[in-house]
Amino acid sequence: MANYTAADVKKLRDATGSGMMDCKKALEDSDGDYDQAVEFLRVKGAKNVGKRAERTAANGLVALEQKDDRSVVMLELNCETDFVAKNEKFQALAAELASFIARTSPQDVPSLLASEYSDGKTVQEVVDEYGAVIGEKTQVGRFVIYEGAYVASYLHKTDPDLPPSMGVLVELDTEAPEIGKDLAQQVAALAPTYVSKDDVPEDVVENERRIAEATAREEGKPEQAMPKIIEGRVNGFFKDATLLGQPFVKDNKTTVQKVVEDAGVTVRRFARFKVGES
Repeated sequence: MANYTAADVKKLRDATGSGMMDCKKALEDSDGDYDQAVEFLRVKGAKNVGKRAERTAANGLVALEQKDDRSVVMLELNCETDFVAKNEKFQALAAELASFIARTSPQDVPSLLASEYSDGKTVQEVVDEYGAVIGEKTQVGRFVIYEGAYVASYLHKTDPDLPPSMGVLVELDTEAPEIGKDLAQQVAALAPTYVSKDDVPEDVVENERRIAEATAREEGKPEQAMPKIIEGRVNGFFKDATLLGQPFVKDNKTTVQKVVEDAGVTVRRFARFKVGES
């Protein structure tokens, strides 16, 4: 048995960008010697050893797998170019992975990649093999699984010739398709970070207060006006950063808070994926 570990395989993959199976074979044939394994991959024709891993997979798509209105998976699958993103096989791979996530409910990306997918191969091996075939870095960016009383979903294309590059899920406490669609499009358009003021961590609020005060002093605002100015700017932050605090995109004279109150629903959480953004 060759003298190497899973960590050695990962190290070789990270350094060369080669597929997992290729790395395993290289280590086996070199009896676990890392330098010889790198040379082995080069000799076997991996002309771009060390280059693919350095390239950025900032393109791709967002895919959904929806069992029903109560359970939805959203997945970001990345590649390097728009050309690959619109490839039917790439889109099929994304759909298959989203379906696999819906069936198996992995906890996170590492556990997904380590899961057995088919024919004894892991998800990571399948993704790597696809990347080797197309000659581009391919990777699972992130995913979420939403299960609740009602989950609204929305996919957005920035180019009609390309697959969706943005996806949104919004979980509500009750079935409300129309308001759910409106809220999902709101999240897509204005990119809030939190549902409400109560969800904003205290350290984030305090940092906003410090910035507001420092900015006001830099602008030479009078000392007696400082409390009001700081509070106003922090409230402005809440208006931008929280979904419920934002003006409603369909009627900017009212807030999302008022809209959901009138509809009798509660927003429990939301997720927004835009390809290439963390």
